[in-house]
Amino acid sequence: MLADTLVASALDLNGDERLWVPQAKDVSFKPLLLNVSQGYFINLIRVRASGVVSRHRHAGPVHAFTLRGKWHYLEHDWIASAGDYSFEPPGETHTLVVPEDVAEMVTLFHVTSGYTYVDPHGVALGYEDSFTKLEQVSRHYKKVGISEEYIRRMVR
Repeated sequence: MLADTLVASALDLNGDERLWVPQAKDVSFKPLLLNVSQGYFINLIRVRASGVVSRHRHAGPVHAFTLRGKWHYLEHDWIASAGDYSFEPPGETHTLVVPEDVAEMVTLFHVTSGYTYVDPHGVALGYEDSFTKLEQVSRHYKKVGISEEYIRRMVR
């Protein structure tokens, strides 16, 4: 049986800046749970610029709760705003966009399996899953002085 975990102040969007792991220009994530034994992860994604964030294809289902700002997929006609929930089925490719009038978007994503970054023609450019997230978190947290014990508490 997996151990319980508690992430204090998990939704504190203005807390310790060191907990946000840089992912790309103007994009960072705050990990809440990295489950390498069952192949999923839960994190907050923060985007501080408008425009295309990424185009990607999911291998498993994704649940998303928008906490701040707005975002949408070019391939759909809905816009997720603060307080909204969305479900993304496995196998879908979509392009995440933050609208021009949004200074900051934060969304909690529960990602099962992983996703592949793709170009406009569907050619794979990169891959992320609970293992690659753990590697990014470990590298960043070590750099900013966050203990390995803190990281271990979020890994299952």
